[in-house]
Amino acid sequence: MSSANTATSNVANSATSPADAQAVTRRAVFPFTAIVGQDEMKLALLLNVIDPKIGGVMIMGDRGTGKSTTIRALADVLPEIDVVADDPFNSHPSDPDLMTDEIRERVGNEKPVATTKKKVQMVDLPLGATEDRVCGTIDIEKALSEGVRAFEPGLLAQANRGILYVDEVNLLDDHLVDVLLDSAASGWNTVEREGVSIRHPARFVMVGSGNPEEGELRPQLLDRFGMHAEIRTVKDPVLRVKIVEERTAFDQDPRPYLEQYTTQQSEIQQTIVNAQNLLKSVMIDHELRVQISQVCAELDVDGLRGDIVTNRAAKAIAALE
Repeated sequence: MSSANTATSNVANSATSPADAQAVTRRAVFPFTAIVGQDEMKLALLLNVIDPKIGGVMIMGDRGTGKSTTIRALADVLPEIDVVADDPFNSHPSDPDLMTDEIRERVGNEKPVATTKKKVQMVDLPLGATEDRVCGTIDIEKALSEGVRAFEPGLLAQANRGILYVDEVNLLDDHLVDVLLDSAASGWNTVEREGVSIRHPARFVMVGSGNPEEGELRPQLLDRFGMHAEIRTVKDPVLRVKIVEERTAFDQDPRPYLEQYTTQQSEIQQTIVNAQNLLKSVMIDHELRVQISQVCAELDVDGLRGDIVTNRAAKAIAALE
């Protein structure tokens, strides 16, 4: 599988002022439409942002093959989402399943809720992250003494309605993996300490990546991801040169490079929006559903998760195309 050998660093234009350079560095993300190859991974990621219920993507491959760059590029090209202003959980202004209990109560009581638009968040989960850092923490003393919900949101709160990226997921602590997978499956994160319980929505596309040479992947972990993509280092020297040239041009001067891809980026963004809107109206013929289940049965797939994911993926592909 071809893949872009790209780094993740963003380099500002040296001719700009320090303030402008800092802004460029913060904003510059390698464009999704400029990534060479990696078609399997890019398709899997696109299908998951069209229908997050597919269940995420597990990407396995060599180091330096552009896994994290591609994921960041996808998050950057996604359209902005409507969120409740000043809400650390990225609550949806009107969908009860994507808002906190507090926001839902305010909406139910017809109290005004300020809204704003926000870029889709891509949250990196560090390999050494603790459960408190991931799930959030409760200030028990303040909660008991003042009777308020003193909750410090964690990474799952930041990732709500976004993308949670776990690099080297095969090296992550088993207990933490279970916490992530449970939240991804239920769409909620619940934190309980000393009889105090707080929950918030945690709907995100979970993307895991790893190098199979650095650690075994638990079968039950692989089974919980909806899709799996395998990428390898590009062997074609001509393609390797093209990849290096593209990355070098971006690193030397991001602004003009990004301008070259403005049209393509806008087109892929609109394609994603159209697919998301079309998804609910896509129907799969009964004969095709039977074929999907027949293939899953012949492959001796345990349970029905494979049937469900394949049906969802088929509908997402139809909406995309």
